[in-house]
Amino acid sequence: MEIERKFLISKPPMALECYSFHRIEQGYLCTQPVVRVRRQDDCFYLTYKGGGMMVREEYNLPLTEEAYQHLLPKSDGNIITKTRYLIPLDGGLTCELDVFEGAFDGLILAEVEFPDEQSAGNFVPPEWFIREVTNDPRYHNSYMSSLKL
Repeated sequence: MEIERKFLISKPPMALECYSFHRIEQGYLCTQPVVRVRRQDDCFYLTYKGGGMMVREEYNLPLTEEAYQHLLPKSDGNIITKTRYLIPLDGGLTCELDVFEGAFDGLILAEVEFPDEQSAGNFVPPEWFIREVTNDPRYHNSYMSSLKL
């Protein structure tokens, strides 16, 4: 089960090079339900995500690089590329700050995952989180993959 809130960021208030990061490339084989393939650094995954906005099922299965390279061209729409910075927050939480590239260059989103719904509901975002977009489907990567650009 994935429990996360998502926020739009205009400009992070820190030097991102100070944080660990992942390079991510992902394509969507299906968007209802969400089935995607992802390369994260040197690891490869097939992911299923159920319906929902803040709370939904999520299953990650490892792929070989060969399987990923075979499936990626079968993706519908835009391939999403981004750098994900891991920024510690109060309470032992982590902000996964996605800085998008390519077709979505300039977009910056923050995702925060929680252990339970109560923690998610009690979360007070830092000032540099501009606007919550958890329930706005336009900011889901699966939706962005389907946009005609």
